[in-house]
Amino acid sequence: MIRLTNITRTPVFPEAPGRIGVFDSGYGGLTILNGIRRHLPEYDYLYLGDNARAPYGSRSFDLVYRFTFEAVKTLFRHGCHLVILACNTASAKALRTIQQNDLPRMDAHRRVLGVIRPTVEEITCSPSTSHVGILATPGTVQSRSYSLEIEKLDPGINVTEVACPLWVPLIENNEAHSPGADYFVKKYIDILLDRDPEIDTIILGCTHYPILMDKIRQFTPEGIRIIAQGDLVGRSLADYLTRHPEMERLCSKGGSVEFLTTENEEKFNALAELFLHHPISSSHIEIL
Repeated sequence: MIRLTNITRTPVFPEAPGRIGVFDSGYGGLTILNGIRRHLPEYDYLYLGDNARAPYGSRSFDLVYRFTFEAVKTLFRHGCHLVILACNTASAKALRTIQQNDLPRMDAHRRVLGVIRPTVEEITCSPSTSHVGILATPGTVQSRSYSLEIEKLDPGINVTEVACPLWVPLIENNEAHSPGADYFVKKYIDILLDRDPEIDTIILGCTHYPILMDKIRQFTPEGIRIIAQGDLVGRSLADYLTRHPEMERLCSKGGSVEFLTTENEEKFNALAELFLHHPISSSHIEIL
């Protein structure tokens, strides 16, 4: 059972603009941060990776909710009025509860957004989409969040989901570009296409997976559209801020980015460079 405890009320009308918070259980959310910053470079960002408690993919709904809510509160305490859950597992297992139950109790003017809804909107607006494959972590597949969201927007689309439990370890062990990764990338794509040979669109339902994009394209037949989330989440957020000027005014604009991790900073910096392709400096934080 989910119990709501220790909820601290925040001011209804925050006095000063704050950074946009971006949260992930690990490193994959850095691909989302990259996509957002490509579309919205003028804003300030605060990235929080709960690397010490990752991965979230195999955790229960209750535990993912608790960890995610703790991270959201941490970002709120650091002055963020808008937080993006740049994690499919957190979006699948925690977002709805936070939006519907927690935010009204804390501060109805703060916002928490996820990555699943904009991804689904992207594929359901395309008339050529009829058979969708989801490649994701076991936790995201188990939640059926993609299937349920797609059914809401277009019940005529056939959805097939396949869990890829070995892809994240390959990436985080810096094996994404090694010849040995070929077998495991091909394996899950073959399973997906065996289950539905009519797949026309594949969603990479884990923010780590774009790191494997070259190999995914290599083993995916031509003509199948592959959806990575970074750019489309960036476009969706830009649209959201245009439609919600009251929130846009609460987002500071200095073009800065800061990185926080619950893990060792040196380890985070080294792995983050694989995702960002440039060196960074992070700070350690304890999530309470």
